[in-house]
Amino acid sequence: MSIARVVEISSRSDKSFENAIEEGIAKVAKTHRDIKSAWVKEQKVRIQNGTINAYQVILKVTFLIDDGASV
Repeated sequence: MSIARVVEISSRSDKSFENAIEEGIAKVAKTHRDIKSAWVKEQKVRIQNGTINAYQVILKVTFLIDDGASV
């Protein structure tokens, strides 16, 4: 039996939504193994002087919990 956990993270990039997603997943992958999927819950941009200066995403990241049992 597999058990999964979902964490919600926020990630921001000055390049694009895609870059914000990639950077967020890379950061989570440093501390969580066996990531299976991510869902973009929310996207927003930050605007300064009429120009987009940051792209932000809220992600729900799913990973399997290691129960320590060998297969």
